[in-house]
Amino acid sequence: MSENKYHDYVYFENSSSNPLLIRRIEELNKTANGNVEAKVVCFYRRRDISSTLIALADKHARELEEEMENSEMADLPEKQKHQLRHRELFLSRQLESLPATHIRGKCCVTLLNETEALKSYLDREDAFFYSLVYDPQQKTLLADKGEIRIGNKYQADITDLLKEDEEDGRDLAKLEERVWDPNSSLTEKQIDQFLVVARSVGTFARALDCSSSVRQPSLHMSAAAASRDITLFHAMDTLHANGYDMTRAIAALVPQGGPVLCRDEMEEWSASEANLFEEALEKYGKDFTDIQQDFLPWKSLTSIIEYYYMWKTTDRYVQQKRLKAAEAESKLKQVYIPNYNKPNPNQLSNNVKPALLNGAAGAGVPGPPGSGQTPGLGRACESCYTSSSYQWYSWGPPNMQCRLCASCWTYWKKYGGLKMPTRLDGERPGPNRNSTSPHGLPLRHSGSPKFAVKTRQAFYLQTTGLTRVARRLCQDIIRPRYMARHPYLPVNTAAIKAECALRLPDKPKKLLQHKPIDRKPLESVVRYLEAHPRPSKPEPLTHGGSISTGSLTPIKSSPILNNGSPTILGKRTYEQHNGLDGLCLLSPLLNSIGKDIHFFKQC
Repeated sequence: MSENKYHDYVYFENSSSNPLLIRRIEELNKTANGNVEAKVVCFYRRRDISSTLIALADKHARELEEEMENSEMADLPEKQKHQLRHRELFLSRQLESLPATHIRGKCCVTLLNETEALKSYLDREDAFFYSLVYDPQQKTLLADKGEIRIGNKYQADITDLLKEDEEDGRDLAKLEERVWDPNSSLTEKQIDQFLVVARSVGTFARALDCSSSVRQPSLHMSAAAASRDITLFHAMDTLHANGYDMTRAIAALVPQGGPVLCRDEMEEWSASEANLFEEALEKYGKDFTDIQQDFLPWKSLTSIIEYYYMWKTTDRYVQQKRLKAAEAESKLKQVYIPNYNKPNPNQLSNNVKPALLNGAAGAGVPGPPGSGQTPGLGRACESCYTSSSYQWYSWGPPNMQCRLCASCWTYWKKYGGLKMPTRLDGERPGPNRNSTSPHGLPLRHSGSPKFAVKTRQAFYLQTTGLTRVARRLCQDIIRPRYMARHPYLPVNTAAIKAECALRLPDKPKKLLQHKPIDRKPLESVVRYLEAHPRPSKPEPLTHGGSISTGSLTPIKSSPILNNGSPTILGKRTYEQHNGLDGLCLLSPLLNSIGKDIHFFKQC
């Protein structure tokens, strides 16, 4: 039994044959019928996004590797590179609700740390990483804004400590600017009195301003707004700018045009804008860039951030925090999920006869100790090529009849791929089994495969009598020669059947007579062959004189991977199937046969 809480990364199973989903628990809610549902954040694998976005993700990884001057990825073997792609996830902002009973265990998902070795994720079980954010609606990939900025690009270079009696040669006036002198001639009481005068001027300025009168209709609200930090900062800057002279500073508070009015973001924002900000904060959190783009595009990013930190000092924030705390108390804190021990529908039974297991001949495999299973020859695991496993699982399309061993099936469910790269990901050599054919069938001494079981059901197409009659009666509509040269054009079978039904009664009910063919006797054929013997094999063409074959270097034939592999994925090339390599040797013979066929047509 596993304990699952908020912000845990867990596996969810939505299909018995597909890989497990990776989600982060945000809430645990109890439904009306007593079941528990988990509100989760979605993570996507590489197999879940398009190939275009995968190319963008690979480009981002290469740029990151070049920026950090880290060649670790290039030094990894091909197998580890393949498995490392299975550990990469893509965060999304999408939320969904799933039944808590579909949880199949915990995992660990972390933001890719630039200082951490990628190989460390392969050394840990159930460990994943992410660095990009995937938007399922827009089909885009963006860099996560919460990345840890470590390195020379972000950290400042600290200068060496000055020794005793060593002078600092820098111009301090260019490095910093003094905004307040604590050793001025004014006392603390005089400074406080000046700040009271500044608040009074601010209150009077709001009374004169029409827009402020609408936002703060009472004197109490205007005085509260004038007492905010923005007014005090302006008063202290004015005092410092006038050399801490009280008379000049007070005169600067009320210039020729009237009293100075200082407003902060809390006062500039309207009530509707504040409601939009709270709604956006509930949806995106402290992602101020998304808040600006989707909710407040007319506000600057600086204005939104300043408003956030001022909003946290208001009673509104305290009230919302108390409401959220009360809601959290009423919600479930954790849920206990018992271990899932039900058999998987893709599990192949070990009690069937070895010759019928998953449609493969002799598919018996050794089971656990004491199971009494006898090893037999069968189709190997599609991932690791092993032929022995205590349990097998069907994998892939049913017509391909592929299977995985228990270890590779667990890897497939957790990481969404095979341990070894396939032909789609990269070449991999198959096991060399001299006693089996490319289809995994035992060979006789003569080399012909002995079919122990028919792996595919044979079928043939049989036309009805009416269809055969319609081909003859409606040749002007069907146009067989034209349709044979345009196989993708649609044929209106309903119209042809209707026309055939109209023409059929008018035709005479007698068998169609074939045209007699006058064939020449065998003696004339023999005399023709004697008069036209088979031409001799032409000499190979050479350019620029004769070439000595002894000086030629034999061409090395490229090795054929997966030769003799009993798996479906290890297919032969088109040339191997069709024998195109020997086509040039048959051209003289084909020319001779063509002439003979022409003679027989004349006969």
